[in-house]
Amino acid sequence: MKKLILVVFCVLGMFITANAQNLQKGKYGYLYCHMSDRGEWTAYALSRDGYHYEDVLEGKPIFDPTEHARIEGGTRDAFICRKHDGKGFLMVTTDMCVAKSHIWDNYGIDLLTSDDLVNWRSVTFDFRKGPAIFCDPESPDIYKDWSTVNRVWAPQIFWDPNYVWNDGRKGGYMIYYSLWNRAEEKYDRMYYSYADESFTRLTKPRLLFDWGYATIDADINYLKSDGLYHMLIKKEGGKPGIYTATSKNLTGPWSEPVEDDYVSFEGNKKCEGSSAFQLIGDDEWRVAYIEYSSKPKHYRICKADKYLRNFNSPVDIQGVTGPQHGSFMRLTKKEYKRLQKLGNR
Repeated sequence: MKKLILVVFCVLGMFITANAQNLQKGKYGYLYCHMSDRGEWTAYALSRDGYHYEDVLEGKPIFDPTEHARIEGGTRDAFICRKHDGKGFLMVTTDMCVAKSHIWDNYGIDLLTSDDLVNWRSVTFDFRKGPAIFCDPESPDIYKDWSTVNRVWAPQIFWDPNYVWNDGRKGGYMIYYSLWNRAEEKYDRMYYSYADESFTRLTKPRLLFDWGYATIDADINYLKSDGLYHMLIKKEGGKPGIYTATSKNLTGPWSEPVEDDYVSFEGNKKCEGSSAFQLIGDDEWRVAYIEYSSKPKHYRICKADKYLRNFNSPVDIQGVTGPQHGSFMRLTKKEYKRLQKLGNR
């Protein structure tokens, strides 16, 4: 009995101090879920090795973007992951359509859920509407006037089992994104909100960090190798490029970017939209990103060590029509075959 009680307390202790991280599952292949460079829609591509892909639906939209992007009709910068309990999938996109507006501003994000990676349900959050759209209207506001919000870019998801809601429930999805209210701040900064398990309710934004210049396209991963959260991010101040920062806690404080170890091999070419993932059975990392100043553009995958350091050996992704800012997720054989059939129908 004493041994049983000890085991129970150990398990409870592990739960209480559980690290925030997204569920990784599947040993058969990879899904690259991305914005298409041919238009502002979300596309899929499949791979068995993480480098060579085949388009699903010939790189055409996997869903009608106007159905889910209720503000501007375009879904950019798709980030996909599993629900924390493994019973479904989540996606977030930038609600934006430059082709229609002809400006690089937007006003909100889209949160999507699916049971099968094929059929998606969604809610849209238009940040210009302010406190009324958030589930905690009593919380402090970051802006005096929400109607002048002009950018809500590149949202991503991170499951946090330790987040506590006002009613005592534990666990929430941290949604982090860059946000800019041109009337009240000088540049894009990184903020975060929490979504509940229904993925339909969102808390008011909170500042993640401010380094004194614009930052966009953050990508956070928890590393077992050093027990830290690592964030890849495009910084547009100082020496621009894709850099990393670290933190002991998901919501910070975050270190200054590491200046002597970054994605440096593209020279003066402009890069953004980084997404880090691990190959099946490998403790090292792959980092994908778009080098967008060349014509044609290059969507690269480079290597990094198990500490997400020492970036090296960039190569172009193979087999994808119009690769752009997106994310990677491991798949089971059943999931992989289902999406293959979707592409062959």
